[in-house]
Amino acid sequence: MDESQSVSQASMASASLTFSVVKPVAEEEEVYSVQVFPGYEDEASVLLKFTEPKLIDTGTFGSVSVTTLLHSNEVVAIKTVYLENKVSNRELEIMKTVRHCNIIELKYYFFDKDQDKIKMNLVLEYLPQTLYKILKHYQRYRMKLHPTYIKVFIYQLLKALNYLHSLGICHRDIKPQNLLLNYATGELKLCDFGSAKKLVEGERNIAYICSRYYRAPELLFGSINYTTKIDVWSAGCIFAELLFDRVFFSASSTLEMLVEIIKVLGTPTEGQIHKMNPKAPKFDLPVVRPRKMSLTFKYSVPADAADLLSKILVWEPEMRIAPIYACCHPFFDQLRDPTTKLPDGSSLPPKLFHMTDQEIAVQPDLRSILVLQ
Repeated sequence: MDESQSVSQASMASASLTFSVVKPVAEEEEVYSVQVFPGYEDEASVLLKFTEPKLIDTGTFGSVSVTTLLHSNEVVAIKTVYLENKVSNRELEIMKTVRHCNIIELKYYFFDKDQDKIKMNLVLEYLPQTLYKILKHYQRYRMKLHPTYIKVFIYQLLKALNYLHSLGICHRDIKPQNLLLNYATGELKLCDFGSAKKLVEGERNIAYICSRYYRAPELLFGSINYTTKIDVWSAGCIFAELLFDRVFFSASSTLEMLVEIIKVLGTPTEGQIHKMNPKAPKFDLPVVRPRKMSLTFKYSVPADAADLLSKILVWEPEMRIAPIYACCHPFFDQLRDPTTKLPDGSSLPPKLFHMTDQEIAVQPDLRSILVLQ
């Protein structure tokens, strides 16, 4: 079944929805109340009270606001998305499924209406920054991100991907804007599952997915039978961006993107293109010999960083290193040293080496490396 025609079992027909009314509490003008469902399980709805939401972001998907829950005094984000009656509610179903220290937590959800439009509201854990904004700040002042932060951030991203992929879920939009940070603690959490999907072998997927700068080459070649390795490629692009101080592969069209990748990896062979997409369209590609990853950067980078990157940014999807093996790479050995601190002297994120049984089950023999006592 074509993804564009598929409809989730949790159909969004309005008859199956329970709508809530968000309204100010009469005696307190800036306090709102709404009947919500907990994000963990299919439990009974509860009444949630919160301060007046303040808009912090808008886009084609909808909007994000910030508010404070009165019962816990916790700051949370509310992501509001407009839905069509027959749109599959894949994002909500996935968010209710995943629980991981490096994935943003769904706390509650509710539906309401804006005239004839259905709105899905996800009450989410809140982190104050994104990796995108941190990078822009550093670039503005011509500063480099400290190597320890690079390791801490990429390690947590790889952990999140290992967990998602163990469930068969592909995020399909890994980019700095979707990596939330608490820069003070070094914590990173993956967010925005609007494009995510549990991949099923043999089921067609859309190829036009993921932001262009982070789009895997098999997508550029039009593959509709890709794997979770497209997320690994995106993570590699972010890793290179942190090392390179700017977007690694930047172009305005599919062909230009392929040319930018070719400048680093060399021209793909017919066999490599076939592995990315047996029905790939023909492109007039320049003939370029591959370069050593260590020679790609405008200044030297550590050998272990270049080595890890060379194992991630690979034409053939099946040859890209799996996230769990990437976490074991010597590049991250510094983090496993109990004396290592963040650049400001504070401790590393508390759950940096916490892994669930679900994560470890991918490769149990790596437990001694991945779970520090």
